[in-house]
Amino acid sequence: MVEQRLVLVTLLVKLGVAAAVASALVRSVRFKSLLFREERTLKDNIQLVLFIGLPFALGIIVRSSVRNFLAADMSFEAAVLMGVIGGRAAGAAGGAFVALPALIHGEWLTIPFNMFAGLIAGMLRDVASDREAIWSFSPFIDLSVYRWIRRNLTRPKIDWQILFLLTILLLRLARTELALAFPGLVFTVDSPKLGVEIAVYATSVLAIGIVMKIWNNARIEIKLEEQQRLVLQARMEALQNQINPHFLFNTLNSISSLVRFDPDRARDLIIKLASILRRLLRSSDAFVPLREELDFVDDYLDIEVVRFGPDKLHVVKDLDPASLEVAVPCMLLQPLVENSIKHGLSSRIEGGSIRLTSKLQDGILHLEVADDGVGMGAAILLERPSGLGGTGIGMANVAERLKVLYGDAAKMVIDSHQGKGTSVRLRLPVIPSVEAAAVAQEARSSTHR
Repeated sequence: MVEQRLVLVTLLVKLGVAAAVASALVRSVRFKSLLFREERTLKDNIQLVLFIGLPFALGIIVRSSVRNFLAADMSFEAAVLMGVIGGRAAGAAGGAFVALPALIHGEWLTIPFNMFAGLIAGMLRDVASDREAIWSFSPFIDLSVYRWIRRNLTRPKIDWQILFLLTILLLRLARTELALAFPGLVFTVDSPKLGVEIAVYATSVLAIGIVMKIWNNARIEIKLEEQQRLVLQARMEALQNQINPHFLFNTLNSISSLVRFDPDRARDLIIKLASILRRLLRSSDAFVPLREELDFVDDYLDIEVVRFGPDKLHVVKDLDPASLEVAVPCMLLQPLVENSIKHGLSSRIEGGSIRLTSKLQDGILHLEVADDGVGMGAAILLERPSGLGGTGIGMANVAERLKVLYGDAAKMVIDSHQGKGTSVRLRLPVIPSVEAAAVAQEARSSTHR
């Protein structure tokens, strides 16, 4: 038996080794992905065994090479971890793999014992009612036992947490007995003193619990990222769905006014509307070239000109040719044009004009939708396009979509004066087409990592 003070120091260092190895492994994106998956393929389980097994197998080599550094050998704990995380096959194979260096020193019983420990831990994984219960195993065993006693005081039953705790302790006891029965064939750190021996058993439980807590934190981070992506996807879909019914409602109202007295014109407008809807249904991209967005606005304005009359609604364009291929959010300008018509021009008997401007300067796309309508009062400056107050569904929608897609990189400035009209100016960073596609994918669909 090892000297008592050395045993206690070894146990403390062992906990540090467990935490260090666990923390180092979760730096790997692939390893975190393997932890996140509850159902794994054969290839996944092989990779999981290699990820976990290699550092702990090296621990046996370090224990043998560096004098008195016994804490590096955590092959037993590694076998239990691989079994409870990967299942019976991964536990048995991983237990054998991690114990291979022990054969060099004639510790023949290490491989079969570790395979047995991994297999038992894998069987425990299979009987768990909820896989999340595996990850909620706590190294603070006193609290676990206390909660179990309180929860089962009237009708005692063994839950998975306590069963796993007892399994670790019994396997650790079996390892001790094997070491006593067959000296030199199985490595173990034990002590004849009861207090130190209790610390030995507690260290094995704590080492396994600490590693699982560290790895579970990585799983929780991935879950939060997945939830954020799903929330982003839901927000984008909700905002896009908010635009289309709003646009449809106003357009159909315009068409309905022609049905009785000018059915031929109404038919033409229905064809235009069908063309618009066909393009909406065909395109699922969050970004489109500015040229395509302007074509969409032209179709919309053709319908609105009919409602106002060609003499009452004038459209002026000042477009920088270099800006026409820049990727912009789909349905970006139409809600702004619609807002100008609905809130700025519709109440004016004489009608008015809408000016569309685009300019590309120093990697920034400047867009402006301006009208000479009734205006909205004081100017509104939006450094962060979030709450827009009473400026209408369309503009609030555009501001929210800019926030989702660009964060703080995009700016929206609304300048409006009573009786003088309203100007909405957008400043958007130029996103390369490949990057825009990636942003769109991130915003519209969940990842399959």
